[in-house]
Amino acid sequence: MSVHRGYFTADEVRAAEAELFTRVPEGMPMQRAAHGLATIVASELRARTGGIAGRAVTLLVGSGDNGGDSLWAGAKLRRRGVEVTAVLLDPARAHAKGLAALRASGGRVREEVGAPDLVVDGIVGISGRGPLRPRAAELVAGVSVPIVAADLPSGVDPDTGAVAGPAVRAAVTVAFGAYKPVHALAAPWCGRIELVPIGLELPEPELAALEPAEIGARWPVPGPTDDKYTQGVTGICAGSETYPGAAVLCTGGAVAATSGMVRYAGTGASQVLTHFPEVIAAQSVSDTGRVQSWVFGPGSGTDAAARERLEQILATDLPTVVDADGLTLLTAAPDLVRGRTAPTVLTPHAGEFARLTGQEVGPDRIGAVRDLAEKWQVTVLLKGRATLVAAPGRPVFVNEAGGSWAATAGAGDVLSGVIGGLLAAGCDSAWSAAAAARVHALAANLAAHENHPTAAPISATPLLGHVRAAIRTLRSLGE
Repeated sequence: MSVHRGYFTADEVRAAEAELFTRVPEGMPMQRAAHGLATIVASELRARTGGIAGRAVTLLVGSGDNGGDSLWAGAKLRRRGVEVTAVLLDPARAHAKGLAALRASGGRVREEVGAPDLVVDGIVGISGRGPLRPRAAELVAGVSVPIVAADLPSGVDPDTGAVAGPAVRAAVTVAFGAYKPVHALAAPWCGRIELVPIGLELPEPELAALEPAEIGARWPVPGPTDDKYTQGVTGICAGSETYPGAAVLCTGGAVAATSGMVRYAGTGASQVLTHFPEVIAAQSVSDTGRVQSWVFGPGSGTDAAARERLEQILATDLPTVVDADGLTLLTAAPDLVRGRTAPTVLTPHAGEFARLTGQEVGPDRIGAVRDLAEKWQVTVLLKGRATLVAAPGRPVFVNEAGGSWAATAGAGDVLSGVIGGLLAAGCDSAWSAAAAARVHALAANLAAHENHPTAAPISATPLLGHVRAAIRTLRSLGE
């Protein structure tokens, strides 16, 4: 079983391509890419229009290899009866052999997009940086049909997914040889992503996504000799009189995550017990009893008493998740975690990240989260549609949520509880954060759709209610 999907930077892909060129005949990688692109475009035509022959496709062709891939794909589509038109953005630098093949097949070159059934974006590839140039932006702005992007949507940075101006928003992106960071970090611009192998030998990835089946296979469940203690006891210190709901949601995340025990410490005990009578509640951290992990921060407040509780928890040698108000406290006292040897997971959103570090996340989210993890020697989960998890000296995990249904108040409280449950079960901190992010995103999607093809907005409570269904779905994939 593959345990992760790797994403490879432009430099890594170029190095792999250079090695490939030493093993295969000249032009073969482009032919492989073009064949895959043509096959997927034909499939899209059939799915969207009911046929292939007699349909029309326009190619937007730049000067790089992606333009060549598109031209060769156009020639292959012509052989299947598709009317193919190419708009050359830089005619003098168009791929000569690809253009000759298109013309020989009966394809035409024109100045305008026309009225096609589909458009192929072959404007720029992995060497492209920055927004679309004016002529390309004008053409793309006038497109009213679905776009299939060759390798990546033009105008979107291949390594960071940043969009700094006009860019292609594709319905489908055909990745050549390898997934690139853009495919996870800018998924809304990529649409559905299809990988076409071309024979690249790739290094171990520095950016990866856990495979759903692997998460399901490793998710902790009771074994033959387990009891409530051996599966891990999670300690939750969350909520306050002002924010009792945070205590309920965070505790609920831990309760749903595993079959072990959950202990709660704080002033929200009565509300927590009303929702989850199986939880053991106490008024203070010192009275909580033995636990194997701690979660601190959601709704906890930032006064002196809250800081004292955080200091007490971080003084232990137990794995700890710090979220929300806990992160605000760390902004003024980062040394509470910087010297810690026990696993520590910080879960900021972009605003909390900026307060922790003194600077905005910026366009390079991977570099930013990796830098904080290395400097503070902690695991950092940076929230977003593409959630990133970095730990010192390790590849960064990414979880592309497939939507933004979890962007609702209290959803992060649930996530922290789930991570804490996995840590108490003895799971690695980076894996726990990445696996929890996957379950959390899936729970949000399940709640939004609720067995219906059309989604509706949700709150954190139905998200929490679908955590077990999400775990069950992933476990079914891992069996």
